[in-house]
Amino acid sequence: MRVLVTGASGFVGRAVLSRLLREDGVVVRGAYRTLPASVDDRIEPCLVGDLGPDTDWLPALVDVDVVIHCAARVHVMHDTESDPLAAYRRSNVDGTLHLARSAARAGCRRLVFVSSIKVNGEATEPGHPFAEATPPMPCDPYGVSKLEAEQGLLDLARETTLEVAVVRPPLVYGPGVKANFRSMMSWLCRGIPLPFGAIDNRRSLVGVDNLADLVVCCASHPAAANQVFLAGDGEDLSTTALLTRVADALGRRARLLPVPPSWISTVARLLGRQALATRLCGSLQVDISKARTMLGWMPPDSVDVGLKKVAADYLAQRQ
Repeated sequence: MRVLVTGASGFVGRAVLSRLLREDGVVVRGAYRTLPASVDDRIEPCLVGDLGPDTDWLPALVDVDVVIHCAARVHVMHDTESDPLAAYRRSNVDGTLHLARSAARAGCRRLVFVSSIKVNGEATEPGHPFAEATPPMPCDPYGVSKLEAEQGLLDLARETTLEVAVVRPPLVYGPGVKANFRSMMSWLCRGIPLPFGAIDNRRSLVGVDNLADLVVCCASHPAAANQVFLAGDGEDLSTTALLTRVADALGRRARLLPVPPSWISTVARLLGRQALATRLCGSLQVDISKARTMLGWMPPDSVDVGLKKVAADYLAQRQ
């Protein structure tokens, strides 16, 4: 089986490639926007340029059985586009559907689409996690574009012989993670007191190796055809517990002050950072029981194993 991975140099794409290289009987091809300085000699590199409605996929799709689509215009915290939704749609909707149509014409059997839990929404009530059957409620242009791509792909699956599997991850962490997760590790390593010692929310996360394992499972499992799956580590943490366990993985002590969450929200609102306060103080849980029962999938890494991996990588980078 030959598998093409788009976004091969990205955070998730690299993990998927690494996971595929451990599979017997799989030929791995990576689609790159720009070729990296070096590529593992077990990977067939293919230069495709930017993801969009005019991308030429045909050379990359020759003899490919499965496409794992990781490439995307990712969520941008401070977007400078005059029309962010149009920018997301060009890459994540038009670009994705153009790839899928090209794959169908090339005779590919299946496309696995890495979507986002933002399709479901931004928050859940504690104890009431999102499930695949939860009505979609995206709250930003990125989530809207991912939902529209999912809908277009499943429509295409009904019209052609191409099978589609969709995977929606929540926050993904692992070696090489950036943005807020990396900032959090920096704060903990520097011993900065943080006002997050009294937050009793619940957040689902997924280690990048767990996500890659589920994605690769969806590439070959017969029951994954034309299905949507939510990804997660199988253990939900409060912000307070997450900080404590990340600090443990880093060999540090978390200095957490028991500031009431209502105070944090008030200050964040005054500073124009309400979205950040929602992520820190609110809950977002996902139910991964469908992947467990339908695919027989279990996250290979526990939360603590995943945190040790990202902590070890972070400490090595600092040195």
